[in-house]
Amino acid sequence: MASLLQIDLGPGRKRRVVGIDLGTTNSLVAYIDEHDQPGVIGADGDGIVPSVIAVLGQGDVVVGRRAKEHLFTDTEKTVYSVKRLMGKSYNDVERDTHLLSYRLAPRREGLVRVEIAGTEYTPIELSAMILRDLKARAEEHFGETVTAAVITVPAYFNDAQRQATKDAGKLAGLDVLRILNEPTAAALAYGLDQERKGTVAVYDLGGGTFDISILRLEGGVYQVLATGGDTYLGGDDIDQAIMTRLRSELAEQHGVAEVTPQELQQIRDAAERAKQALSTAEEIAMEFTLADHAVTFHRAFRRDELEEIAGPIIERTMEPCRRALRDAGLAAAGIDAVVLVGGSTRMPLVKQRVGEIFEREPFDSLNPDEVVALGAAIQADVLSGNRRDTLLLDVVPLSLGIETVGGMMSVLIPRNTTIPTQVRDHYTTFVDNQTGININVYQGEREFVRDNRQLAAFTLGPLPPLPAGMPKIEVAFTIDADGILRVKAKDMRTGTEQEIDVRPSYGLTEDEVERMLRESIERAQDDINERMVVEARTEAETLIQAATKTVEKHADLVEAGERERIEEIIGRMREAMHGGDHRLIREITEELDHVTEPLAQRVMNDSVQKGIGQKKIEEV
Repeated sequence: MASLLQIDLGPGRKRRVVGIDLGTTNSLVAYIDEHDQPGVIGADGDGIVPSVIAVLGQGDVVVGRRAKEHLFTDTEKTVYSVKRLMGKSYNDVERDTHLLSYRLAPRREGLVRVEIAGTEYTPIELSAMILRDLKARAEEHFGETVTAAVITVPAYFNDAQRQATKDAGKLAGLDVLRILNEPTAAALAYGLDQERKGTVAVYDLGGGTFDISILRLEGGVYQVLATGGDTYLGGDDIDQAIMTRLRSELAEQHGVAEVTPQELQQIRDAAERAKQALSTAEEIAMEFTLADHAVTFHRAFRRDELEEIAGPIIERTMEPCRRALRDAGLAAAGIDAVVLVGGSTRMPLVKQRVGEIFEREPFDSLNPDEVVALGAAIQADVLSGNRRDTLLLDVVPLSLGIETVGGMMSVLIPRNTTIPTQVRDHYTTFVDNQTGININVYQGEREFVRDNRQLAAFTLGPLPPLPAGMPKIEVAFTIDADGILRVKAKDMRTGTEQEIDVRPSYGLTEDEVERMLRESIERAQDDINERMVVEARTEAETLIQAATKTVEKHADLVEAGERERIEEIIGRMREAMHGGDHRLIREITEELDHVTEPLAQRVMNDSVQKGIGQKKIEEV
């Protein structure tokens, strides 16, 4: 038999594995360079990719900054904060639907879906679109194919959300080697020099999620002592609270009770920009125009008012901090450093409250937007075999167990148990002559399973009919390094056993993931061609609308024969748009742009003249 030949990937380097921070607001991809230093791809500011997806129809999908441009023009086709939907049902998020400018399909079963132009998309599919974009960025940077990654998630993500994230990575063409908790990643980045040691609290307040973790760092070992948080709490909630205040004022001052999706997005954008600006300024001038209602809204907005609005939301992060200290068996004085993660920690009030709860000034010299991705890159380097001086000992964020008699929760693995781990326990029957036993797996901290989240269910059988209490059933829970659970049940008398990987009802099935991957490969070239046609049509339609609106609104500035020339070109353009020749569409688009340029210049000059005419001489 012939022996295997090892493939050399370069001097001292093995498999290329990147670290990805898949965030609610922004996402990043990071790596370890040839000097063993972590860096963000596009670290000059271009590395931060807004977690925004615009699905414009016929396979045309844009991500990041390009997608953000569609928030106002294709509002109902542009999705943001998709991370908050991961692993969620419609019932979980229904209360916030009025604050979204895109539509959620009101299906009551399974994973929530976003409805765009009659097509439904799962958060897994939408997240995969972001991951594909990050993968492409990495491949362009390295000049080689990237197929493996470590992806970070909030420490308090449950099994459904973790599995959904793995599915998204697989759908994007990535082998997800590890699902890494964000606070643990931040601690890895914090301890870059390998000389830091002690007990560290990582306070992570992002766009849609909040985590608090307490870790012990020593000799390259990172042991998580306790973790807590809320997967539906973050900067988005502050934005929504500001939006609620603004909408109330719009109703009172201007009689605007209902707004269009485009106007809702304008209000959301104004709220987000105000929150960010007031992190450094004491007061700003806020102004935006709701075109459909012909209303211009403006007001001064002070930091103390923002803190009044945001205060209750930030206060909700304090109790998990206190609980994490109790779970770790520590007082605030036992914490050596507090690391801030997430863009929302730039708010002065957050820094103040965190400092008060932990009785020390937070450490904020690391970029809160990049620290998680940098830590993920370090863990990626460990898994690729390049780094051997780091060991992660993470924990289970929520207790795991099964349902027993009376709907009780029997906990096999308590929260904050170090992983990977395996636990076994024994059970028996409650009813005579049972030939099958239902194993219902739950996650949560409540005593009764009705108050916890069901992860999976299966039946162990067939079993011989015996009196109650006679069978001896062994149940084993095994959690891997990703926090993904495997459950095995075995009848010790007969040897009958059943084993499953817990794939929550909110995830995609293996067949669904495989089908999507297969289709993405088979249709690759067709998709590229179709995308070029769609992009040309979109650009053409935008120009047609702009030209038509300008001609109608500024008829007094249109010269003799100009309207007829424009309409003739638009007619040819619409005919070309029915075909599939993207080059022809672009040629006519350029022609229309050239013909309408003189009119656009006259409109601009007229607007300037009118604006100057309305001002006093000393104001000009």
